[in-house]
Amino acid sequence: MSRFGVFLLGLLWAVMAQALPTLQASVDRTRLEAGETLELTLESQDVTQFGKPDLRALDSDFEVRGTRQLNSLHTLDGETRASTRWIITLLPRRSGSLRIPELQLGQSHSQAIDLQVLQADSSRPEIASQVFVEATLDSNEVYVQAQAVLTLRIYHSVSLYDDSSLSPLQLENAKVEPLGESRTYEKEINGVRHGVIETRYAVYPQQSGDLDIPPLTFTATAADNAQQPAGTARAGRQVQVSSLPLRLTVRPIPADWPANVPWLPARDLTLEEHWNPDPASQQPQIGDSLTRSITLRAEGLSSTQLPQLPATEIVGLRRYPDQPVLRNEISERGMTANREEREALVPTHSGNLALPALEVTWWNTREDHLEHSSLPARTLDVLDNPALSAESPAGDSSDASHLLWPWQLATLLFALTTVLGFALWWRARSQPAVLRAAQNGPSPRTLLDDLKRACQANDPQATRQALDAWARQQPETLAEMAARFVPLSDALDGLNGALYSESGQYWQGEDLWRAIGTIPPAEQVLLPAGESGSLPPLYPK
Repeated sequence: MSRFGVFLLGLLWAVMAQALPTLQASVDRTRLEAGETLELTLESQDVTQFGKPDLRALDSDFEVRGTRQLNSLHTLDGETRASTRWIITLLPRRSGSLRIPELQLGQSHSQAIDLQVLQADSSRPEIASQVFVEATLDSNEVYVQAQAVLTLRIYHSVSLYDDSSLSPLQLENAKVEPLGESRTYEKEINGVRHGVIETRYAVYPQQSGDLDIPPLTFTATAADNAQQPAGTARAGRQVQVSSLPLRLTVRPIPADWPANVPWLPARDLTLEEHWNPDPASQQPQIGDSLTRSITLRAEGLSSTQLPQLPATEIVGLRRYPDQPVLRNEISERGMTANREEREALVPTHSGNLALPALEVTWWNTREDHLEHSSLPARTLDVLDNPALSAESPAGDSSDASHLLWPWQLATLLFALTTVLGFALWWRARSQPAVLRAAQNGPSPRTLLDDLKRACQANDPQATRQALDAWARQQPETLAEMAARFVPLSDALDGLNGALYSESGQYWQGEDLWRAIGTIPPAEQVLLPAGESGSLPPLYPK
């Protein structure tokens, strides 16, 4: 070979070496069956390249199932080199001859790779027969707003990767609530052990007629149990199976359901009552706080469907309700709703106080008829409270006329002392100023400041103590002032409710302090030193 030929051959070799792509592409195999995935690896040793390869050219023939990036350093002949690899999981969209096209990273291009995607071998069992979905309803016919339990079971006799997904259950004219998390177990079918993934839903139709439940699709990658060459990645194939569609017949509200009563379809419904303390074992007195808890429990409903219970409105019994507590319980039969209502009941009258029976109307969907659940009537035998009677003796309504003359006399004395005080003030204007004698006990201003701080701190206990101390230096009792000044009466009711209710921690003292500050001036004149007003009963008759 001439020197000129050797020169041309070397030049051609240099050009070919320069043309080698800096983005290398490889696959784990070039022959696969339809439904199987393969891994495409792209590797670059160009440290000046940033970003990731453009994979849009794959969309026509492949579905990109996932991408992972690995960065590594390796030493070869004493030279350290950096490389970046992208591992891309691909699922062919069709069978036949396919080509992975050239992919681009910056100015670099990978080489194209040809693949052969075969039809599934008919002699091998179809993977779909090894993975299937079963959907069932606990009842094919329910009333409107009643519960139907949809159970979806996914059976698989082959191993599944962690990329499984289930299409969401979306229904028109129906509310859907998942019944807890999915659970897994095993079941043997025709001698073959299957893994089972079970998911349940509570369906509440909102309209009568037919409710169609569409197929739910389960997608996963199943492991191929065939023998793989050593050093190669384990093959997998995509599985996509669906359940059969279902139809649920929804019945309307029965014609014999009473009007103006909330529709309540349930499999079972109970009412429970608890007292603390129990009035049957501990006879209450005036001013005692009794906590009554009523729990409504309905099987086959959600807690948001339960109605509010009737309020206990009894003359001689003040009621301070708490916020209801709602919760749902999940069992094998579906969802069970609970609604608990608690209230503090404070007797203000002695004698027998009759509590009426409490009744809830509902429709028994298990036996298909109207039912009533109730709590029996109860009578509270309330005793007089000696402590409250000592502060202000209780009297009959007939004694009111006998108490009128003291009020008239007090009014006359008040007018006379007002005129006398004005005259003394007028005379004192011309007298030299003198130091006041020190007062015994806290001054009225101090008591008023204590009351203000307690109200601003929203502390019902401290406010009540400061209010009692302030009231002892007033010409009238709290009950008398509240009888003539409605804002003060309302504020005192709020304070008393906070003292005898579990919601006392949310009491706000702003209204009480505002009422104290706006009492007409004639009702704020202090008593002479050494006198004190009697405390009113906490709950006057």
